[in-house]
Amino acid sequence: MKQNFYFLILTFCFSIQAYTQERFTLSGNITDASSNETLIGVNILIPSLNTGVVTNEYGFYSLKVPEGTYEIVISYLGYQTITETLNISGQTNLNFQLNESSEFLDEVVISQRSDGLNIKKPEMSVNRLSINTIQKMPVIFGEVDVIKSLLLLPGVSNAGEGSSGFNVRGGAVDQNLILLDEATIYNSSHLFGFFSVFNPDAIKDLKLYKGGIPAKFGGRVSSVLDIYQRDGNSREFKMQGGIGAISSRLLAEGPIVKDKGSFLIGGRSSYAHLFLKLTDNDNSAYFYDLNTKLSYNIDDKNKLLFSGYFGRDVFSLSRNFKNTYGNAVLNLRWNHIFSDNIFSNLSVIYSDYYYGLTLGFVGFNWDSGIKNLNLKYDFDHYLNDTFQLKYGFQNTYYDFNPGEIEPIDETSGINYFKLTKKYALESALYFSAEHNISENLSAEYGLRYSSFFRLGKDELSIYENDSPLIYNEDRDIYEEAEPLGTETYESGKTISSFGNFEPRLSVAYSFNENQSVKASYNRMAQYLHLISNTSSPTPLDVWTPSGPFIEPQLLDQYAFGYFRNFKNGTYSLEAETFYKKVKNRIDYVNGANLIANNNIERVILNGKSRAYGLEILFRKNEGKFTGWLAYTLSKAEQKTPGRTPVETGINGGDWYNSNYDKTHDLTLTASYEASKKWQFNANFSFQTGLPSTFPTAQYSYENITVPVYSQRNSNRLPSYHRLDLSANLNPKNSSDKDFKSSWSFGIYNVYNRKNAYSISFRENSDTGVNEAIRLSLFGIIPSVTYNFSF
Repeated sequence: MKQNFYFLILTFCFSIQAYTQERFTLSGNITDASSNETLIGVNILIPSLNTGVVTNEYGFYSLKVPEGTYEIVISYLGYQTITETLNISGQTNLNFQLNESSEFLDEVVISQRSDGLNIKKPEMSVNRLSINTIQKMPVIFGEVDVIKSLLLLPGVSNAGEGSSGFNVRGGAVDQNLILLDEATIYNSSHLFGFFSVFNPDAIKDLKLYKGGIPAKFGGRVSSVLDIYQRDGNSREFKMQGGIGAISSRLLAEGPIVKDKGSFLIGGRSSYAHLFLKLTDNDNSAYFYDLNTKLSYNIDDKNKLLFSGYFGRDVFSLSRNFKNTYGNAVLNLRWNHIFSDNIFSNLSVIYSDYYYGLTLGFVGFNWDSGIKNLNLKYDFDHYLNDTFQLKYGFQNTYYDFNPGEIEPIDETSGINYFKLTKKYALESALYFSAEHNISENLSAEYGLRYSSFFRLGKDELSIYENDSPLIYNEDRDIYEEAEPLGTETYESGKTISSFGNFEPRLSVAYSFNENQSVKASYNRMAQYLHLISNTSSPTPLDVWTPSGPFIEPQLLDQYAFGYFRNFKNGTYSLEAETFYKKVKNRIDYVNGANLIANNNIERVILNGKSRAYGLEILFRKNEGKFTGWLAYTLSKAEQKTPGRTPVETGINGGDWYNSNYDKTHDLTLTASYEASKKWQFNANFSFQTGLPSTFPTAQYSYENITVPVYSQRNSNRLPSYHRLDLSANLNPKNSSDKDFKSSWSFGIYNVYNRKNAYSISFRENSDTGVNEAIRLSLFGIIPSVTYNFSF
């Protein structure tokens, strides 16, 4: 017994000595060997010390190790692994360059956890989708689509074909924070949801947080989609692009100063509308966008990056109707390394979402949008090999334009009218820690404090008893209250303010190198609201800030998961359960008018929502046949009770299915590499139909038929299912090794399923019998795309 006790004491002392002996910092950057592009999420491991780290968003890493000689392993999906022996005797700065591996590039992998290090990390409810995977997936019209690819992941869905955005774990589209090089994207879709705004050729890294969201992110309560653009090749000039049936793209990149500075510029445009002009058809629908990036290394410790995006959609019917909308963002960033273990990034970001509408037959133009200017400063502080801090602050100023009507000419009879502009300031401070508590236990915890100020200049209506909505007990309906007057706030004056602490916690316990359990909790606050009563947002929807009558949304989410690798990572299983609840979710009274409404508070009530479910992702990561099976079983509900015991609220104050509720969501993705020339891919999707509200009866009043509807969202559209196939051909290229080309052939909706986009009801004019009419958007659609690079 004494011998065992002495042995434990000696072991403990040796451990303390090993930890307290002098440690040195090993730091540097990891880049692509051919382009000098920084790489995000590269694993740097020292097996003998059982420690490691991953590169941050700018390719930087820092690791503290004791003096000695060690074997270091650098690994990254799609690149050859480097194993080197290093002698550490002082502070060491070491940069690594990785070479692409054709063997790995042909794999279809969602690289969320590709090795044992990630099994042990407390990160959960996070998916990282490689661009190589996205480019192989069969998609509609042959246009590679980042957003549509996300729908193949568990917990992610949308409102059906032709719908904008995406829904995560029962959340609404406006509850997703979408970032492109840290800049907010307010509308992620082109042509009302048929395409996404992201050019896949310009994207370097993509990460979707569904839960366990780090403290550095805030402002939305459902998810964070964090996308980084490529910096550009700083060694040689390159071009790549693709020609499809509906659209084409072209990207150019090259050095400004070799190995120090680079540029990237890429553009896309659709051109199907040009064929309409050949038939003397005045209707038109097209989009175009432009991505740009400038990068310059001032010295070893300073780097400047400038990035931008501009996109527009144009939809017109003859000369009587024209709709123009899109995003524009600019971002200037300064990377500075204070020391071997402190990395910082200062960003100044401008985002602008514009919506314009011309109604020639009425005679006016309509403009609306939202702009914001954001200043943020983030720090990565590597204290030692078991403890890393991240902290920073951000300030965002918002300028909301709810709408402006301007007559086309003096003969239109339309008077100029402008809804009151709104202004707000959102600020946040945060810190988080990544802590390897023991060999088996690790945690990531942090705290974010956010504040929001609704600012003047503004003019707000005053209501009796401060109630803009009146409940009519006799008719059992809500009615708009008449304002008693208005109160004017001067420019810069605070109208209302909010503040919230947002704790975050994720914990992982690993049983061994191949399996672990994880749990997470996060609270988040959202101060912006999208005014929309459709399941899929439209460009006409407007953003509005929290204020006197609109409370910020508050989320509490809990998740628990089990993760396992099989056969050295050939197979992997991820299973998660989650429960989330949101306070102050806006709901709309029946018959609410949301368009050009200067007093939106007169048609809304604050309710709450909840969602819970099970997500399973089973993957095959290696071999000629790869892919994954994703399944989600979930429930998403909303409840808006009355403000008093007399009021019925919405839907009688009972829980009802949210617009995004889907009980079952199953996707199967497969890829087969038949040879070096041919690769075949398939996607199958099955989803429970979206909630809807159908009429159950009718009555006649003064020869007018009036339908009687069921409870809100108590019915459903038919189940949705679809099979897509694609084949990629990589022919032997010419003797010019610099020129490469490939062909992508695809069939969308192979068995021509007529999935319901909506169901409407009408009376048959011949028989007088009521009938349901199903609207379907797409049947079978073949596509072909030619891709090239040189």
